[in-house]
Amino acid sequence: MGVFVFLPLLLPLSAWPVARLAAHRLHPRAATRLLTVFAVVLAVCSTLCLALLMVVGTAQLPGNPLPDGWSDPEVRAAVPYDEIAGRAAIPALGAVLVACLHAVARHLGVRRRAERALAGLPGRCSVAVLPDPAPYAYALPGWGRRKDRVVVSTGMLGSLGPAERRAVFAHERAHLTARHHRHLLAVQLAARANPFLRPLRTAVAYTAERWADEEAAAAVGSRRTVARAVARAALIAAPAPRTGALAHVSGGGAGPVPRRVAALLGPAPARPAWPPLCTAAGMAVWSAAVGATLSALSSANSAVTLFLVLRAATPM
Repeated sequence: MGVFVFLPLLLPLSAWPVARLAAHRLHPRAATRLLTVFAVVLAVCSTLCLALLMVVGTAQLPGNPLPDGWSDPEVRAAVPYDEIAGRAAIPALGAVLVACLHAVARHLGVRRRAERALAGLPGRCSVAVLPDPAPYAYALPGWGRRKDRVVVSTGMLGSLGPAERRAVFAHERAHLTARHHRHLLAVQLAARANPFLRPLRTAVAYTAERWADEEAAAAVGSRRTVARAVARAALIAAPAPRTGALAHVSGGGAGPVPRRVAALLGPAPARPAWPPLCTAAGMAVWSAAVGATLSALSSANSAVTLFLVLRAATPM
């Protein structure tokens, strides 16, 4: 186990360069999936290592309910600096759990408020038009028996031309089809579990929007039309009432609009493929793969080692 127990806590520091390379060099679909998996693996591994450190730290506290054998020197030797790191892991793990529970509760609360905003509208329609002069549009994923819906206000529809409306609808449907809200919620929880992973949350929010832009361009048949729709919708858009952070957790955020428009005005990105190591995209992919593998192996090694030590120290 040794000092390697701390490795998964530090590997998320590589999130910033990996996120930057992947967002700029990979196809948006590949980047979104890669960064989501990378974030989830690193978050799970760092949380597991906090739990391992907490076990040792808790065993040192007087009056703890753990077996006496867990505070033996053999157990303490399995984790370096157990008196400091072990006890510090207790509030750290508590903070992680509270932050993740708060994010989930906020996510569910936003969805409930969004559903209440649609109360009274026909439930069978995949498009909900709200009579509201404020311009906004967002994708509302299905929940339970409820269908996926594209929600748009009359203010938004009145501000766009026919081609731009088709582009907006295609963009929001792409969010629903690709289940982008799951990617965004996963990286949001990962960032709550380890603050070093926040660059991945920002990067996935951008790549998910770029993914939907490319799908909309393919559906509409004009990248320039989608670019114009994105720019105009961003200029006139207002926050959706009573939905709060719905855009952030369900794939409706605008993202860095100038970068999205510039990408749409350029050539279409190449099809997703495993890039060679000598390229910037290859560096991003291989860095993410190596970082996630090292984190997983280190966490597994630490967990197995501590389990064997605790089993040996626990009287039968």
